[in-house]
Amino acid sequence: MKYTFKLKEPSSTKETLILFCCEFKAENKRFVFSTGENIHPDNWDAKNKFLTSNGKYKAKNFETLKMQLNRYSDLFNETESLYLKIGEDFTSKILRNVFDKKFKVTIKGKNIFFDAYDVFMEEKKASLQWSAGTVKRYNNLKSILKDFETTKKHTLTFSRIDLNFYGKFASYCMEERKQINNTYLKNLGFFKTFMFWAVKNTYTYNNIFESFNHDDNGKCIIKPTLTKQIALTIDDLNNLMHHEFKTVKLEKVRDIFVFQCVTGMRFGEMATIKKSNVTDTYIILKEEKDETKEPREIPLTSISRYILTKYDYQLPLITNQKQNEYIKDVFEEMKYSNVVQKITTKGKENIKVDMNFYDRISTHTARRTFITMMKRQGKSDKLIASMTGHTDMKTLNSYYQVDAPEKQEAMDEVFNIEIPMKKII
Repeated sequence: MKYTFKLKEPSSTKETLILFCCEFKAENKRFVFSTGENIHPDNWDAKNKFLTSNGKYKAKNFETLKMQLNRYSDLFNETESLYLKIGEDFTSKILRNVFDKKFKVTIKGKNIFFDAYDVFMEEKKASLQWSAGTVKRYNNLKSILKDFETTKKHTLTFSRIDLNFYGKFASYCMEERKQINNTYLKNLGFFKTFMFWAVKNTYTYNNIFESFNHDDNGKCIIKPTLTKQIALTIDDLNNLMHHEFKTVKLEKVRDIFVFQCVTGMRFGEMATIKKSNVTDTYIILKEEKDETKEPREIPLTSISRYILTKYDYQLPLITNQKQNEYIKDVFEEMKYSNVVQKITTKGKENIKVDMNFYDRISTHTARRTFITMMKRQGKSDKLIASMTGHTDMKTLNSYYQVDAPEKQEAMDEVFNIEIPMKKII
């Protein structure tokens, strides 16, 4: 039995659907099935009834479309061969059932992109693969994609995830949402994870997304950058602990911040602390991001033990957002108001902004301070990671901040050369 591909509207001046067609002569029926793929008639070879494969009329997404259409012809040939082999009639109803099952036909005209996204999220949550933080990130990505549709007037369907979409999405994230490289690349990574899932579960066979952010030679176009961040010193922590704050609120915020600095814990992890998982010498912490990891043992120091007992092992936690807001007030009251420069990267452009020191402080500063202070004392990455929970040493080292005094000290130690005395003639 022969099959062919046809355009739904071959005379259209716009893109039109590609249809899979064949004749079941014994039934006197013509089988027509929408591939869900669109192409402009200019890119269609009417004589060979397939995509134009060369010349100026070759479609930009030729390879992806070809792969998609081959899925239909391959499945048709496999099914026909199977029924010939077993000696049963190969009917139009059988072919439709096979195509429906394989290509997940939905209600005509319904856009399944966000339906699939919801299924993806529910599947991951139900299988306990994601932490609460990961769920929040994918909810945020969904909001970004919804807003992208409205702002760029680009309805999201699986067939429209192409290089045109990528260009618009990159522009939207960096121009409209003012995302720097690192934020944009994280969201693009989450999007690709969803698309890999969609391909695996046959919601689409469009895999052009794999090339997003890569040039023709496979090199990254937009690269992650290391933004120089703030890390504190032991003198800063001593100043913090000995300062008499005007309000109890700021005192509590200070205590939580210092506790993070001397334990290296993530802000969200501190909510898991209670008497039952604290011994005389350790905090026993179960990894919230990966349930398969062994519990971490974080040694108690005199200051971390003091803060825990001060609050009877119930740290006075507030939301991360509020902690980030109030910790700036803590450092402002302590007159950490010297101007520092923040340099971020958007695309290939470096953006320099002068800020007060206290505006650079966040809950992340505490974890960075812990790692930086341990590294300065020559502690090994493996030792530090056993307490912070890092598995990737590259990520751990991105927290390490080298400051001017440390550079000076290192230079003086290495190049300790005596200055020659001038001879008096």
